[in-house]
Amino acid sequence: MTLFGTTLDPMQVFGLVSLLMMLALLAMRLKGERSYLRRFRAWEAERKARRDAELAAERGEDPTTGPKRGPWG
Repeated sequence: MTLFGTTLDPMQVFGLVSLLMMLALLAMRLKGERSYLRRFRAWEAERKARRDAELAAERGEDPTTGPKRGPWG
């Protein structure tokens, strides 16, 4: 087999194919990690919202009209 004018023996072809497969596996793993992180952040935000609502209900406050937070108040 020739690649860019260089003749490759079977071991070099095997090395190239395995390197490309490892790159594909790494890309799939990275995609899975990013989706896990996105799901975890969404779950954490929902949990915090539920907890804030429970605390506001215990204090007898309306959770939607609580103290303003953030730069836009």
